[in-house]
Amino acid sequence: MALATGPRPPPLLLPSKAINIPNPPSFDPHSRILISLKQCTHISQLKQIHALTLRSTSPYHPKTFFLYSQLLHFSSFLDFNYALQLFNQIQNPNSFMWNTLIRACANDVNNKDQAMRLYLEMLEQALVSPDKHTFPFVLKGCAYLFDVSEGIQVHAHALKHGFGSDVYVNNSLIHFYASCGFLDLAEKVFVKMPERSLVSWNVLLEGFVQFGKFNSALNLFREMRNTFDPDGYTLQSILTACAGLGAFSLGAWVHAYLLKKCDFNLSIDVFINNSLVDMYCKCGSLELAHQVFKRMPKRDLTSWNHMIRGFAMHGQAEAAIRCFDKMIRTERFRPNSITFTGVLSACNHKGMVSDGRLYFDMMVTDYKIKPALEHYGCLVDLLARAGFIDEALDLVSTMPMRPDAVIWRSLLDACSKKNSSVELSEELARQVVESEGDIGSGVYVLLSRVYASARRWDDVGSVRKLMTDKGVKKEPGCSSIEMDGVAHELFAGDTSHPQTKEIYQMLKVIDKKLESVGYSPDYSQAPMIDELNETKQHSLKLHSERLAIALGLLKLQPGMPIRIFKNLRVCNDCHEVTKLISRVFNVEIIVRDRARFHHFKDGFCSCSDYW
Repeated sequence: MALATGPRPPPLLLPSKAINIPNPPSFDPHSRILISLKQCTHISQLKQIHALTLRSTSPYHPKTFFLYSQLLHFSSFLDFNYALQLFNQIQNPNSFMWNTLIRACANDVNNKDQAMRLYLEMLEQALVSPDKHTFPFVLKGCAYLFDVSEGIQVHAHALKHGFGSDVYVNNSLIHFYASCGFLDLAEKVFVKMPERSLVSWNVLLEGFVQFGKFNSALNLFREMRNTFDPDGYTLQSILTACAGLGAFSLGAWVHAYLLKKCDFNLSIDVFINNSLVDMYCKCGSLELAHQVFKRMPKRDLTSWNHMIRGFAMHGQAEAAIRCFDKMIRTERFRPNSITFTGVLSACNHKGMVSDGRLYFDMMVTDYKIKPALEHYGCLVDLLARAGFIDEALDLVSTMPMRPDAVIWRSLLDACSKKNSSVELSEELARQVVESEGDIGSGVYVLLSRVYASARRWDDVGSVRKLMTDKGVKKEPGCSSIEMDGVAHELFAGDTSHPQTKEIYQMLKVIDKKLESVGYSPDYSQAPMIDELNETKQHSLKLHSERLAIALGLLKLQPGMPIRIFKNLRVCNDCHEVTKLISRVFNVEIIVRDRARFHHFKDGFCSCSDYW
């Protein structure tokens, strides 16, 4: 072994305050330097220790090689470029040294691509073989860069070198494949593992959650519970899955588990509590979300953003703005673009046009935040739904980026509700088609409503024929309701549920009670063709949320709120019916549709009939 150190520098005296290096007689220079390295916290100190090493140790001493491996280890955390220079001075580095530098690359945002370069150089020199620590570092770099082809080659190398059964390597392979979106390959590695650790389960869970496979995540979690107790990483992933599915019962169970079974430090962890706030907001329990938020001993900007967005999606615009004001004035947090998306969304859900304009200007002028497409989308939708369609169109025409299909659809939706000109609506529909490419049924439904409002029934029929010719099917309404931890999905006109007979009997009971309080159907959002009123009324009765409400009335305990999650926006008639049901049956009904939450109680809705 030799160290290519170059010319020896002149003696360097270390300032006494720089770092405390013990000097008892029994300590040789190597021991003294190793102890000083453990106290090192800054690159300037490490450079002094490196200089001391050069002048006080022999490159041929057996301990010097180990000393340089430790210098490389510590420098890799403090200064990557210095670590690289140090590595290049070492002749015949061992696997620990290679791994140290590869790990430094994998952990450095600006040098992740060098992890693979170093690995290939290691293979080319063929002086040392990669070990079980090498592959995870290389795979981490591949995962960050989404470098699938090279990651697959590293997988092959790991198998070739006999690490196909190593837990550490397989965990990294699961993370690599999941990060790159190949969940099937990640799961395949997981299934083939002869031995799994808790990390194995957590990495696959995180992958499922990251790509919206929430049901798969929950099924995996239930299986994991047979072998391991969840830790903080598990709970955070499961809370995110619960938020995505609206799985209130399981989310509440996770919260209870956290308080009863987990370490106190985990129960007050800001990331876990942020996930709890987000979960309760998205599961329809704004009150519990606010309780968790208020009890947090420490909050970060994400905490405030979750709470502002939670108030917004539940139609509590005033509370969202109060939360925002407290965040910037009392707590002195600087808002980011996500904060203003939440504030603008709150204004949008309440129709607060002047406030929306004010906060948009505040974002640009006071905080110098460049508006993104979602900020323009919120303001355009706010203006259009409030009837300021010309102003909304002017804003779209001056946007610095191309409007997407969502913005065009929001304008078309506003036109259909405000009885704007058919010509404008047709132009907006054309823009949706051009922006979306492979479009769904939404634009056809909106355009048909425009024609129906203008009583142009031939054009309504033409839209239906066009959909048939193009093979476009209207997206079926689907509502889910959770009972005893089990989610029940019901589609419009569904007859496949095991309790279909009881559900339809309950619908008849509901109909009779609605008739007794003077309910009159609103056909404006019934099927797109001019059908007989009886047919339209029958179609409205079978909307998915009505079936879910009937099931909830049948099965849930009195006093329990009915929580429903719907894939489409609630139609006018179902909104009115749900208000009446909440009063007639004395039940609270919480509906999360595609746009927001509706809280129905005592015949009123939290949206104040503005959605």
